[in-house]
Amino acid sequence: MNNKPTDPVYQSYYTELTQTLQKLGWRDGQNLRLDVRWSAADPELIHYYAGELVAMTPDLIVTSSSANLTAVLRATQTIPIVFLQVSDPVAQGFVPNLAHPGGNITGLSAYEVAMAGKWLDLLKQMVPALGRVGVIFNPDTSPQSKFFLRSIESSAPSFGVTVTAAPVHDEAEIEQAIKGLTGEPNGGLLFFTDTFLVVRRKLIVEMSAHYRVPAIYPQEEFVSEGGLMCYSVAFENQFRQAAIYVDRILKGAKPGDMPIEMPTAFKLIINLTTARSLGMEVPMGLMMRADKLIE
Repeated sequence: MNNKPTDPVYQSYYTELTQTLQKLGWRDGQNLRLDVRWSAADPELIHYYAGELVAMTPDLIVTSSSANLTAVLRATQTIPIVFLQVSDPVAQGFVPNLAHPGGNITGLSAYEVAMAGKWLDLLKQMVPALGRVGVIFNPDTSPQSKFFLRSIESSAPSFGVTVTAAPVHDEAEIEQAIKGLTGEPNGGLLFFTDTFLVVRRKLIVEMSAHYRVPAIYPQEEFVSEGGLMCYSVAFENQFRQAAIYVDRILKGAKPGDMPIEMPTAFKLIINLTTARSLGMEVPMGLMMRADKLIE
């Protein structure tokens, strides 16, 4: 798992996985043994736990996030792997194609790299005068960010927006990156999918509000904490589907023959209270498209 065990959202994801396994006839302590590690977006823990789990020679490893998958693949090329919350596995080089991933790996893809342009489009719709966007990510915990960055840089001119990459490695750098957009008008923030940022979502939302910078996020958890808006995959569905993949592999299917599933459900969520606090009027078109409006 790619968060802390104390995070209620990720505990709920883990519950979706285990409950679906139970419905499929797999019960921990009876015909299945589950060993769980929570890497908390810590690069050292990620590599340590990957090695530890592989050394236990399990029948299968489930791993969430690109950073965790990278570490597990470095540790084994033979143990079956089911991944989820991994963006564009083809672009990142994890698999040659989605239909026939090959080797010991299959799973569920999160975002295509082109999603970066969609996030920018939605932020521009929310803030029509938007002229400058700071893109925040931790390169040590989100290897996919370099692909998203290329995508957003290529699409930014069509929106009349200048993109500034703001890699961060600790909480002080997060505040510096957010504060850096307050000196110029018409600035905004875009956060790439990154567990390092999810773990620190409360701080990020508070800093964005303090410096009055509109932002779009890649996961619902940020908006639940008071963030302005998000366009996100319904990850709870992925954890349920991952259990089905686990069931099939434990019954003899080869992961390399199982197509990688792309997301079909996305959520646009807007926090109207936050918009009002920023002095913004949410365009009616966005409100009509939103799957959820938070008052």
